[in-house]
Amino acid sequence: MASGRNQIYHERQRLQFCLLHSLNNLFQQKDAFTRENLNSVAEKLVLDDPKKETWTPFSLVFKPHHNSVTGNYDINVLVAALEGRGKTVIWHDRRNGASTIDLNDGLLMGIVINVPVRRYGGLWKSRHWIALRKIDGVWYNLDSDLHSPQGFKDCGEVRAFLDYTITHDGQVLLVKNDRQ
Repeated sequence: MASGRNQIYHERQRLQFCLLHSLNNLFQQKDAFTRENLNSVAEKLVLDDPKKETWTPFSLVFKPHHNSVTGNYDINVLVAALEGRGKTVIWHDRRNGASTIDLNDGLLMGIVINVPVRRYGGLWKSRHWIALRKIDGVWYNLDSDLHSPQGFKDCGEVRAFLDYTITHDGQVLLVKNDRQ
């Protein structure tokens, strides 16, 4: 993990690879995950699915868990990729708000959120993956759409951000390390 604000690893958004960028930002490492890694995870999910979809010509691009051209990976790929690295993903119960999240939990690696986005004057509706991580005692928003990581001043500001996310149809996922 990088130390010092100038050395925080931060990938910028490219196409719809925000899940890839958020995972690399979460792990603070270039190529902690690659497009090939995530495609492989997505393909394994399809093979393991007892209700495989029927093949169509669109299946070459629009796969069940991602788009093979632009990325756009789903939650199943996120969970399987993180579990493959010994992490546990806990979907935060939005009814409880962010006040119930222990931001100082020693097992909490970081937080991944999924938020609705509108682009091109509202014509394009999609969702976007964002990683939050505590680095050298400071929580950062590592959103790949930002020009650089944005530090939060304290845990209260992180919780306010998460509460805003929850009230605007965002999903909050806690990423925990295995017990040591």
